[in-house]
Amino acid sequence: MEQQIAEIRIRGTVQGVGFRPCVWQLAQDMALCGDVRNDADGVLIRLFPATAADSFRQQLEARLPPLAYIDHIGIRLQTCSEPPQAFSIRDSHTGANRTQILPDLATCALCRSEIFDPRDRRYGYAFGNCTQCGPRYSIIAGMPYDRDQTAMAPFALCAGCRAEYEQPQNRRFHTQPTACADCGPQLWLAAPDGAVLARQDAINRAAHLLQQGRLLAIKATGGFHLACDARNPAAIDRLRHFKRRPDKPLAVMVSGLSQLGAGARFDDHERELLQSPAAPIVLLHALPGHWPANLGPGLDRIGVMLPNTPLQHLLLAALDGPLVMTSGNIDGAPPCLDNASAMAQLAPGVDALLLHDRAILHRVDDSIAQVIAGRPQLLRRARGYAPAGIRLPDAMQGADGIMALGGDLKNAPCLLRQGRAYPAPHLGDMENPQLQLQLCQTISDLSRLLDCPPRLIACDPHPAYHSRRLAQNLAAELGVPLLDVAHHHAHLAACLAEHRYPVAGPQVLGLILDGSGLAPQGSSHPLWGGEILLADYRHCRRLDGLPPVALLGGDKAAREPWRNLLAQLERWCPDWENPAMTGLPALQSLQQQPLASLRLMIRQNLNTPLASSCGRLFDAVAALLQVAPEHQSFEAQAAMQLEALARSADPAGLPELDLPCATEPLDLARFWHQLLACARIETPARTALWFHRALARLLAQRLEVLAHERGCSTLVLGGGCLQNRLLQHLLHTPLEAAGFQVLIPHEVPANDGGLALGQAAVAWARREAADD
Repeated sequence: MEQQIAEIRIRGTVQGVGFRPCVWQLAQDMALCGDVRNDADGVLIRLFPATAADSFRQQLEARLPPLAYIDHIGIRLQTCSEPPQAFSIRDSHTGANRTQILPDLATCALCRSEIFDPRDRRYGYAFGNCTQCGPRYSIIAGMPYDRDQTAMAPFALCAGCRAEYEQPQNRRFHTQPTACADCGPQLWLAAPDGAVLARQDAINRAAHLLQQGRLLAIKATGGFHLACDARNPAAIDRLRHFKRRPDKPLAVMVSGLSQLGAGARFDDHERELLQSPAAPIVLLHALPGHWPANLGPGLDRIGVMLPNTPLQHLLLAALDGPLVMTSGNIDGAPPCLDNASAMAQLAPGVDALLLHDRAILHRVDDSIAQVIAGRPQLLRRARGYAPAGIRLPDAMQGADGIMALGGDLKNAPCLLRQGRAYPAPHLGDMENPQLQLQLCQTISDLSRLLDCPPRLIACDPHPAYHSRRLAQNLAAELGVPLLDVAHHHAHLAACLAEHRYPVAGPQVLGLILDGSGLAPQGSSHPLWGGEILLADYRHCRRLDGLPPVALLGGDKAAREPWRNLLAQLERWCPDWENPAMTGLPALQSLQQQPLASLRLMIRQNLNTPLASSCGRLFDAVAALLQVAPEHQSFEAQAAMQLEALARSADPAGLPELDLPCATEPLDLARFWHQLLACARIETPARTALWFHRALARLLAQRLEVLAHERGCSTLVLGGGCLQNRLLQHLLHTPLEAAGFQVLIPHEVPANDGGLALGQAAVAWARREAADD
């Protein structure tokens, strides 16, 4: 006699998170029969009797594993002639893939306790993990997520690990990377010439070298790190020299928050973020006098992270202080991913290499985040976050097969699949040919793992971008359309998509502040960077913005802040050489430049394109206050130092900007004259604070007037300059107080690392409109 059995189809983040054991245990508790299996569509449960399906679903949703997330549950009834007599976990089936890919996750508390427990069989083992932690994306070769499709395939399970792996009650049930010292990856310490220095005692030997001020290369889960004692200025100098990274701030890793001591101030939200499964680098307020000056020159924040692998926990426990832990590469090149490349590229500059024999299949850098108003804000989306899916607005649930390549800075491509966006982990700047190859490989891997071939390619329209050339080649190779998405429209749309702003919602007003991006055809100036835009997913129009100023020397202006100071003065204060003005040291220094030839360049438009760049405005003010280097060694160096200077200021009695009429287009003449007046009577720190306040007030009031004129109740703040915490606060607070809904990027970076999401969202919206 045929009877009914319920088939429950579940899609979402349901593989590699302990989902099947949870299902099995619930079925045992409810005395139900059937089975559960992974497949390329997610998880499929067969349940008998079928009448229990609704109750089972409710209880399952109430007791999900911590890392599981359900996008969809569907139930249908089937007939069967022989109902199951027990509940079992079946082998995985392959096929079209619709499941999610988990990012690598930090070591959980239980696995951490095991490696420090002498009674545990994983005591001192550097590669322990369970269903709630450990490597995921970095070791995946294919889907579904089974051991034979990971970098753990060469490591056959020993009897003890096999027993854990096969017991549904065990937290390592079907944990694909599970291993122990008897059957798993092994660690060793190598000399720069490749000779093995230690195996059994590799971590303690490595710790001893670090305490002596030595420099080490350490293989992590998604790439190599370079490490040294964070309290040793000489070791830090040596690391900087080897990486060719003279000033860019370096992150530190501490064994626990107590080890920070008086080194940094953090609140409960920052503590929670540091201790989260993602375990990103978190920017904290650095307290003076604790850290070597060369750790983050001129800055008042420090990037801090906790150990996120057993290896790192064991290494930090063997030390008595924090480590500098930075990417294992030479400036501009991608981090090393395998032992051979590390021996070739890193060994010449280090004293030893801490290596292991588990392959890294996908590069995953450390994520970087800060906390704004109690919420995490990602500045780099990588380990712990990518390539996890981001749910899109409801109308985009059919979005599928759109691949966006982002820009040339902070590149991270993004693929839309079945209503979710999948941003790949941060790659970096595309100037390096090796990174261009990594971008191509990442695109291929993302499409393959998600079983979603690109049907449309989106990119930045800048003709000199390497990412655009690669997009053109990819579109031609696949025979699919290519769509250009304007740089600043992509910034705005990324924020809309992240916040699931309705596709059919009214247009919003966006303030997009960054260094520069190509302006759309027909614009009055070729480069944008400080725009007020009226937009939705399909359309974008500039209403106002910072007035354009010449970029003296083109690309040189982004590297030499004094050029921007001169250009701003020439535009807004042509009498700046007046003796009443030249009492400022920075203006006296400017007079030593070849002013006649520089002015001729501006008049004749010789390599001086016009740009409404907020980033270059920050550079100019940093040069005015002599906080900027003559040559920036990393992007936004001057702006970051200006922000740090402003936060050090006593705000008492600081004058307000005498604003022009906010109903008129933005003009900076009065702004600059007041800024120079402030600089003549106030300290550099108070002038820096005045600048932040004045700029925010100028922009916020103009934004408010335009929003009322256009009937916009939603405002978007985006672009790389919004990573400035002080500026973001000074903009967000009055606009929210005025009753606007203010959207700011959090899940994807406000900088160019979020461009690809915006490109993909715009591409989908325009394709849908064309199909209607």
